[in-house]
Amino acid sequence: MKLKKLAFDAGSDPNVGLLILRVFIGAALLTHGWGKMFGGLEKFTGFVASLGVPAPAVMAFLAAFAESFGAILLAVGLLARPASFLIACTMAVAIFGAHKGQPFSVQEAAWLYLVPALFFLLKGAGKWSLDALLSKKLG
Repeated sequence: MKLKKLAFDAGSDPNVGLLILRVFIGAALLTHGWGKMFGGLEKFTGFVASLGVPAPAVMAFLAAFAESFGAILLAVGLLARPASFLIACTMAVAIFGAHKGQPFSVQEAAWLYLVPALFFLLKGAGKWSLDALLSKKLG
């Protein structure tokens, strides 16, 4: 009976998994964005400009913002859907712009952030999040 429950139990709380995934994705992405946002924005802007992206200073700032503050918001589950949207847009540009035509092994990290961002954009942060807490308080 215990093995069956462990393998097939649909009654367990999926929000534990959402919390773990949200915190991990946010913390991991933050390691990419923090350096760009605080100390490396000029260099990152040069890279974005080399791709021929219009308004490279604005676009580099938005990408660094999504990868740093968006990552923090996702991790704590505050404004998770808007943060996920920014992250997903940033990763889509990385995949289809910066790494266009490159092998999957080069694109892989961006895909590994894009897919969970799309998931949280559609699903929301879950009941163990600041979004859920604020939603209850605001009624």
